[in-house]
Amino acid sequence: MAKIVILGAGLGGTAAAYEIKAALGAAHEVTLVGDGPHFQFTPSNPWLAVGWRKPEQIRVAVAEPMRKHGIHFIDTPARTVQPADNRLLLADGRELAYDYLVIATGPRLAFDEVPGLGPEGGHTHSVCTGAHAEETWRAYQALLDKPGPVVIGAAPGASCFGPAYEFAMIVDADLRRRKLRDRVPMTYVTPEPYIGHMGLGGVGDSKGLLESALRERDIRWVTNARVTAAEPGKLKLEELDSAGAAHPRELPFAFAMLLPAFTGIPALRGIEGLVNPRGFVLIDEHQRNPTYRNVFSAGVCVAIPPVEVTPVPTGAPKTGFMIESMVSAIAANLRDELAGKPAQARATWNAVCLADMGDTGAAFVALPQIPPRNVTWARVGKWVHLAKVAFERYHLHKVRTGGIHPIYERTVLRFLHIAALKQDAGKR
Repeated sequence: MAKIVILGAGLGGTAAAYEIKAALGAAHEVTLVGDGPHFQFTPSNPWLAVGWRKPEQIRVAVAEPMRKHGIHFIDTPARTVQPADNRLLLADGRELAYDYLVIATGPRLAFDEVPGLGPEGGHTHSVCTGAHAEETWRAYQALLDKPGPVVIGAAPGASCFGPAYEFAMIVDADLRRRKLRDRVPMTYVTPEPYIGHMGLGGVGDSKGLLESALRERDIRWVTNARVTAAEPGKLKLEELDSAGAAHPRELPFAFAMLLPAFTGIPALRGIEGLVNPRGFVLIDEHQRNPTYRNVFSAGVCVAIPPVEVTPVPTGAPKTGFMIESMVSAIAANLRDELAGKPAQARATWNAVCLADMGDTGAAFVALPQIPPRNVTWARVGKWVHLAKVAFERYHLHKVRTGGIHPIYERTVLRFLHIAALKQDAGKR
């Protein structure tokens, strides 16, 4: 019997636990290690931060669903990984031995790389975690009581731009509904070289599409922005021009939400052969670490180089659909490994992003994520908002029940293709 330990109980980790258990069956032991008792659907955090969701609506207690599927669950995070000894040291002092380790921890939020950034001792807010989104909702209520300038965006080195665009437009929609938008100037600040870059070098006409969306909503923007500090009521940044010269700027705010750059979690940092200098897990084409061959990884914690060099550093995003594909490849490769066969499965690494805009939304598809691509397009429509709600419910149901759909990504892409065709037909 092999012992498989999955580190991280988020989107990738819970999916990995169910898929690996289904692939391996009762003959092998699967243990999921999480940071706390709950799974939370992170893509819903922008809604939570403006009060459109309650925490309990997007949260699932993990222990009981895992138990029903024969999966052990430990709600204590790892203090350090010791891959040379095939074990984890947990934060409470326990040791956990494994034969195979799957790392799906997500990232560490590097607010500390910009002075004054972040909700913990800083002056800006975040939608990166459920706790952060709840704190952002409390700060947002103060803005509603006393409207003023709003700044939303991302710090240098950020790789996950979708939630920043989403949150800017969701805040705009919410303020309009409350008849307060005319009292709240809004600015979107980003290290992207242009609006719609998204760490992907653009997807279809994402530049024109998102510029138009911001312009329609009277949201100003600053690109090539290197945020240098956040102070009470003031964001400091440098705006790089086409020649690379930096121009200092200050933006006042009554409310600010900026996404940080990511690193690997502390339990992984500095392990030679396992991670890169930023702490992201090194993997081959089969999601396996080249040095420690019994370690696999999926999700935001894996090392993917930037799509291109940009004047202000940006990273490459890892979308939920890409993560699902990574997880399926790991489950298949573990099954083959234990059967004495070579690993063959590879993730598609397709980027599919559904960005909500309040009562409408934008869909971006890049197949594959890294250029050159076979497919690249972007569309806007109310159907995207409905699709994101549906996918939220799907994922929460999947965690509650363990329902596994290996053709999920293919189904999603088919749905998006049909929706886009219908939208295009309606314009003719």
